[in-house]
Amino acid sequence: MNVKQAASDKEIEQIIDLRDRILRQPWGQPKETATDALEQSSINAYIRDAAENIIACGRLQENENKIGQIRFMAVDNTQQGKGLGKKIVEFLEDKAKQLHLSKIELQARENAVEFYKSMGYSIKEPSFLLWGQIQHYLMEKIIT
Repeated sequence: MNVKQAASDKEIEQIIDLRDRILRQPWGQPKETATDALEQSSINAYIRDAAENIIACGRLQENENKIGQIRFMAVDNTQQGKGLGKKIVEFLEDKAKQLHLSKIELQARENAVEFYKSMGYSIKEPSFLLWGQIQHYLMEKIIT
């Protein structure tokens, strides 16, 4: 399964559908919270399965001072633990290097901290409690 970069509005909509299903619906949050105004200026990466369903995604946006941010990482519940998230992060890191970004930051949910640590990210600080129940940690990785 190869990682691809979204090139159409239809692909972005399918990515948002996956984000909504994995990152929002379990907490009763509206679909609008699975997207923002930066979709078109960001790099949306995704992986499809054999049936052409998007089963993993993540987004890289460029913030100020050549700092990238990975957001909206999601892997279908049936596909977790198969290395798809790692493929998405590696793809986005390669894109960050092409853009000459100095580092990548992200807000990791507590259950994803060990995954990001295994990919070379370190915790800067605990950040916020999403919806009063999901602890997040600001993590970063220097891009060389």
